[in-house]
Amino acid sequence: MFKKGVITDEISQEFQVAVDMAREFNLDAVEIRSVWEKGPHELDKDDMKRIKDILKGTGLAVCGIGAPFFKCDIDNEEEYKEHIQILKNCIELAKELETNIIRGFTFWKKGTLEENLDRIIAKFEEPVKLMEAADMILAIEFDPSVFATNAKQVAVVLDKIKSPNVKGLWDPGNDIYDPDGEVPFPDGYKYMKDYMVHMHLKDARKNPQTGKIEGVPVGEGDVDYIEHFKQLIADGYTGYVSLETHYRPKHEISDELLALPKGGAFSYGGDIATRECLKKWFALLDKIA
Repeated sequence: MFKKGVITDEISQEFQVAVDMAREFNLDAVEIRSVWEKGPHELDKDDMKRIKDILKGTGLAVCGIGAPFFKCDIDNEEEYKEHIQILKNCIELAKELETNIIRGFTFWKKGTLEENLDRIIAKFEEPVKLMEAADMILAIEFDPSVFATNAKQVAVVLDKIKSPNVKGLWDPGNDIYDPDGEVPFPDGYKYMKDYMVHMHLKDARKNPQTGKIEGVPVGEGDVDYIEHFKQLIADGYTGYVSLETHYRPKHEISDELLALPKGGAFSYGGDIATRECLKKWFALLDKIA
């Protein structure tokens, strides 16, 4: 059976508040993205100590670092250097918090993946060396804002990189936003399952009247989660499924914050939304028990 976690800034910028909710629902882990208004690469030694002190004795692991790595312009050398430093900082954070998974992306989308594939792969040479030296895994996530917008395209990237230290981060909810219309399950999962090292859990649906994609509570969107969870169990997936709520009951998260989630503006209302999603997630799991 897979292990269950939550991304803390989907609850609050206050790490203690997020940890308290994770414990209330008997989760196995938390994932670090933004804490105390800082991105993971901005956390200093004092912040790391505070995180470790709050986690001490809770039984909660840290299941990953939700870095914004390579959400940047592929043609901007200064941004590239900044993101290499982001990765180095996140490696240090991961070491301190005893996790080996750091999230990454495939640069802001400018044209097609096919047209830019070779230079994307070339830009991954240095990150691959860093991950191999640290004995950690860079988990590549697809997203509508970057070159690889679905699971099939991430699989193409991973096939080209060919490193055991670079794997896939599977997020079926992101497929609802895919401009190519990839169906999350079973189609997207079919492309991702041999590469996946980590999974995010969110749900969304297309409004039939407006055509706009809207975040919704887990189980109320266009992802067939009951059948997907059955397949995860059948396939023996024992990694983490980390709730990334991305739904707010009283307001929409802006496109800018969806692209780069961080800080209090993103976390606002997340405690209520995440509590609702956790209850619905557990109800779904009860149906397949």
